[in-house]
Amino acid sequence: MATETTTSTDQDRAAGTENPKVAGVVLAAGGGRRLGGRPKALLRHRGRPLIEHAVRSLRNGGCGPLHVVLGASADEVRARTDLRGCAVSVNPAWEEGMGSSLRLGLAALSAADADAALVLLVDQPGIGAEAVARVRLAYRSRTSLAAASYDGERGHPVLFGSDRWRDIAAAAVGDRGARTYLREHRDAITLVECGDVAEAYDIDTEADLGRLE
Repeated sequence: MATETTTSTDQDRAAGTENPKVAGVVLAAGGGRRLGGRPKALLRHRGRPLIEHAVRSLRNGGCGPLHVVLGASADEVRARTDLRGCAVSVNPAWEEGMGSSLRLGLAALSAADADAALVLLVDQPGIGAEAVARVRLAYRSRTSLAAASYDGERGHPVLFGSDRWRDIAAAAVGDRGARTYLREHRDAITLVECGDVAEAYDIDTEADLGRLE
């Protein structure tokens, strides 16, 4: 039995599945156009800015290193939030949409030697550490592709094995983020049901602010 256990461990290590380095990325560059120009990162939920909730979810879900992509009102966000322990990039082209922020975030991880990136959006406070941890555990190799699902519908967070980053970045244009790539590779996606531990709503409009506490 001991021999079988050792062999399995060796195989896992060789495949990169034992304690993989899964970097966490928060996309938080949006200007909140439909919210009167209030940056979503600074909206408060349970007494703290949304960006801090997202960072905590990634950290407590087992991700590291942590990277945050800012854009609109970046200086104000930095001054008013606690981003200790995070690398921060500022997207000067944030108005082009989420795709530019995703490209920047993946590019910033190129020196981190991470096995995968787990991407979380700043405006989804209903997604916490439990959903992050579940999706993180779906990692199998540097070609892994996984996403949380809610009643069978794909959502966030999303995990990208590092061997896929270049192609994902190339397809990330406008406000579509990775949607085009994910649609084209849907048969490769491991869906991880998270509907029992998270809610995948977005804070997009004034009406959505009622979801914040």
